[in-house]
Amino acid sequence: MKQPHYIAFDVHSSVCEGGFVDSLGREEGSWRVPTSIPHLLEAIESVPRPRKLVIEEGPLADWLSRHLAPHVEEMICCDPHRNALIAKEGEKSDPIDWRKLVQLYRGGYVKKVHHPQALSRSLFKQHVQLYHERVAHRVSEALKVIWRVRRLGVMIKEKDLANESSRKAMLEQLPPLAREDAELLLEGYDTAARQVKQLRSRLIALCKTEPMIKSFCEVPGVGWIRAATFVAIVDTPFRFKSKEKLWKYMGIGLERRQSGTGRVVLRVPKRCNRLLKNVILGAAKSAAASGNNVFADQHERWINDQCSPRIARRNTARSLAAVMWGMW
Repeated sequence: MKQPHYIAFDVHSSVCEGGFVDSLGREEGSWRVPTSIPHLLEAIESVPRPRKLVIEEGPLADWLSRHLAPHVEEMICCDPHRNALIAKEGEKSDPIDWRKLVQLYRGGYVKKVHHPQALSRSLFKQHVQLYHERVAHRVSEALKVIWRVRRLGVMIKEKDLANESSRKAMLEQLPPLAREDAELLLEGYDTAARQVKQLRSRLIALCKTEPMIKSFCEVPGVGWIRAATFVAIVDTPFRFKSKEKLWKYMGIGLERRQSGTGRVVLRVPKRCNRLLKNVILGAAKSAAASGNNVFADQHERWINDQCSPRIARRNTARSLAAVMWGMW
């Protein structure tokens, strides 16, 4: 059986520094090529098969993985967070970086980052992420107005900005200069709110063409946006060998930590997909509040068993995630 060759690229927007080693870690070639598919493929094709390729996760990783993966036996876009301590140790440059990365890959010390294989699924994921980013931007613009008028003793909430009469009453309480400043900030808020409304309607229209998303919307606490986010981020249920691994990825599972003879500590992971965590915890809260469903009954039972509201909500979120994963 032929031993594989390991290829690594340190990717930048203009050039890629890279090379390859044999199965024993001996360097056999290096390149500095423009960041374009033809040049990268030319370099990869010069390496004898079988060949394995690694790059670090970044803005170009999704694009590169779709075009380069068919030309190698294995391609991994790895998590740069896990490589950080080794990458920061000693001198640093692009030629050094790819050599460290390829040895980590050869040793099996890199962690793979999942990317959708289909371009359509990748674009759908980017659309969902854009929607959530614009929602965060709208909230940020609202808080700028709320903070500024609060300094003048005017107390409002974001819903008051969307209501024409409440907005007018708020502006009338402000001095002329402060009123002009608030009106300027409100222009930014109105633009952000309009963008969110447009993206939401477009996203819901896309969701209605996806049978799995329509099925998820029947789960208590899960609407179009939450179902779309779950599908877009998870991409395929076969990424996870068990529901426990899915829970950890979503930030609602438990990880065990112990040192020496000290006590075993169970805690939720600090590194997780924050977007999915917010979605599933929000769904659990909605399901528990709506009542008349199995998740609300579970939540009430955990509260009666003296669980804290936070733990009860997290347990409900785990049940929701397991049901959706099982349906998929």
